[in-house]
Amino acid sequence: MTSGNIPRLIEVLRKRAGEDNRLACGEAFRIAADLEVPIAEVGRVCSELDIKIVACQLGCF
Repeated sequence: MTSGNIPRLIEVLRKRAGEDNRLACGEAFRIAADLEVPIAEVGRVCSELDIKIVACQLGCF
């Protein structure tokens, strides 16, 4: 992952989380795969942006 991916990750997370600031776990995994960033990085950025991960079946978040 390069630092250039972080602004794009932030942009995508904000857009997909919507007004309620919630993101489904499966969507978080898809974003990580699409942007080629570790899922842990997606979780870290979501925490920083106060985006709540919902419907998590694996307990990753």
